[in-house]
Amino acid sequence: MVATISESPVLTQDELKKIAAYKAVEYVESGMILGLGTGSTAYYAVIRIGELLKQGKLNNIIGIPTSKKTEEQAISLGIPLSDLDTHPVLDLAIDGADEVDTYLNLVKGRGGSLLREKMVEGACRKFVVIVDESKMVKSLGGSGLAMPAEIVPFCWNFTATRLQNLFAEAGCVAKLRRVAETGKPFMTDNANYIVDLYFEREIGDLKVASDEILRLAGVVEHGMFIDMATTVIVAGECGITVKNK
Repeated sequence: MVATISESPVLTQDELKKIAAYKAVEYVESGMILGLGTGSTAYYAVIRIGELLKQGKLNNIIGIPTSKKTEEQAISLGIPLSDLDTHPVLDLAIDGADEVDTYLNLVKGRGGSLLREKMVEGACRKFVVIVDESKMVKSLGGSGLAMPAEIVPFCWNFTATRLQNLFAEAGCVAKLRRVAETGKPFMTDNANYIVDLYFEREIGDLKVASDEILRLAGVVEHGMFIDMATTVIVAGECGITVKNK
């Protein structure tokens, strides 16, 4: 089911992201346990939740952050926080995505938080995703941009080579993510590395690909979020589109 809400085409991308984030927060109700996403669009959602708490329009909210950065933001806004050990089932999570296919499968993790995001968002009853229209693709990996995999630092090149060979037929190139300013390996919140996979062709059945990646020793998690999103809110030049599964 798809519903479209028209907005002025003169709105900037950031303004559209903010509108989409505010739309996502409409799903939030008092008393909920919330997964708080990471990234430029989820940032606005966390701000809005903090505003509504301060105004007294929401109460008894508990947030489960998906990164240290989001944890710091939520604390600064006065959002009460907890963890999955205390709250193993969440009511709702709101987060962005790097790619969304026609079946609402996602690529996430270009910001480096994919493991915690998948743990939190895999534990929620409803998962609302916010993206701009450039993130919509025919198939995952179709943008030509990175498909991240979180790996342990030990013998990282060995693991990266195995990942690349796994998808040789798709023209895969595996690159260790590095910090631009220093050239050092990017380190996740879990003290792991990220290998970014780039594909020239489709990788085929996503669930098969997922299983093959996770069977490789040294791989912690990958950035494909398959059959997880329940709602996707898409910000475009002409407005907001809401896609429900």
